[in-house]
Amino acid sequence: MEDIVVGGYLVKGDRYYTKDHEWAFIRNGKAQVGITDYAQKMLGDIVYVDLPEKEQEVEAGETLANVESVKNVAPIYSPVTGAVIEVNEDLIDDPSIINEDPYDAGWIAILEMKDPTEVEDLMPPEDYAELLREIIKEEQGEESGEEIPVEGLEESLESLPEEELGYEEER
Repeated sequence: MEDIVVGGYLVKGDRYYTKDHEWAFIRNGKAQVGITDYAQKMLGDIVYVDLPEKEQEVEAGETLANVESVKNVAPIYSPVTGAVIEVNEDLIDDPSIINEDPYDAGWIAILEMKDPTEVEDLMPPEDYAELLREIIKEEQGEESGEEIPVEGLEESLESLPEEELGYEEER
């Protein structure tokens, strides 16, 4: 599945998502967990991450970690039930990695999943993109009537000079 961009926020096509803006990358009964691009941008500059303990057991929906930003402290909920088998210790020295690369270098923990079928309770990328579209629409106010850009490509036609479009727009 290809990545999706909704209103400037990246949604990775190879992850599952929660309504609370956490992601899970599932492979071989393990879930690598982090927060979404939308979540890190809403939090602002992240200055501290309270990581879970290795071997800590968590239920889906329970607090897995806490992230402190210049704006507030936010709980990070576990998308699945399982035991923490690894934490991203790089975040101890440089929590801003989450802001710079929330989907790859900015992961928070890896869990050994207790029940791999729990993934069915998570949103596929298309559903999360739709949730984001609704949230952005609400934030902008329904009356704006603006269409939220959803794209698989980084640049839109509006940003290209006319000569690169291959045709001239009528004025």
